[in-house]
Amino acid sequence: VQLVESGGDLVQAGGSLRLSCAASGSTFRIVTMGWYRQAPGNQRELVATITKISGSTNYADSVKGRFTISKDRAKNTMYLQMNSLKPEDTAVYYCNARLRGFGLDIDYWGQGTQVTVSS
Repeated sequence: VQLVESGGDLVQAGGSLRLSCAASGSTFRIVTMGWYRQAPGNQRELVATITKISGSTNYADSVKGRFTISKDRAKNTMYLQMNSLKPEDTAVYYCNARLRGFGLDIDYWGQGTQVTVSS
């Protein structure tokens, strides 16, 4: 599976951005997709996930009520709508896809897209 993110940018605090992640390849094996982020000096952390079939979502407490994860199955694309952005949201955002096959779960990652929120 190949994952390509887009949509990162420089935005002022309080602004909005929408990130996209286009998946290609063996997408039929994807069970969950998600967004993670990593700020300088910090570990990569979960932002939000969404399951492929049911569309169940999960969010980090820090983004609940501000970010919305969604997907378009026909386009094999996942989105992250980010509203009311804060400077602490500044990070590289990575798209993740978890594939299942032969009893194993394997994670794939995109190259990352930079989100910078100025105060």
